[in-house]
Amino acid sequence: MAESQRDSILANPAPLGLMAFGVTTVLLNVANAGYYSVNSIVLAMGIFYGGLAQVVAGAMEWRKGNIFGMTAFASYGFFWLSFAFIFILQSLHLAADADPAALGTYLFIWGLFTLLMFFGTLKANGALMVVFGTLFILFFLLAAGAWSSNADVTKLAGYEGIICGLSAMYASIATLLNDVYKRQVLPVFPR
Repeated sequence: MAESQRDSILANPAPLGLMAFGVTTVLLNVANAGYYSVNSIVLAMGIFYGGLAQVVAGAMEWRKGNIFGMTAFASYGFFWLSFAFIFILQSLHLAADADPAALGTYLFIWGLFTLLMFFGTLKANGALMVVFGTLFILFFLLAAGAWSSNADVTKLAGYEGIICGLSAMYASIATLLNDVYKRQVLPVFPR
């Protein structure tokens, strides 16, 4: 089979990556909103669905030649893995607890990365613009909450993060259903 024919039959990994990101983001941000603490369920989802599933989606995007999708999914997959390991290392007493300055800086750098990635969505579609737009706001709010040790800011970030995660879930299912039905079932608001 010719290379171009094989490439044309590869599945679109975006629904997997977006759903993995969205579900894990909602789960974590319900905790940030104060309904429960970050626990083994959140960490397991961060490792396996938010982390590994997105890394797989990033590898699939690389195979399809999509540099934006590869960079986004692989980066956020590794974000989830690193985030989970921060908690795991602390709980096993293998590393000191992250102080507010370090955690805020970690979150701010991810927010800056996300803001830069947002500019790539301006050539994509409106659904991705909402996902990345709400995500960079989320990271900046979480950074502010960490730096100030202000639980109210973190709680606000939690509610904003739920919106971000739900927007990614929407983008995922819209892309999936539109592909399955070969027509627009749910709009992704093309540019």
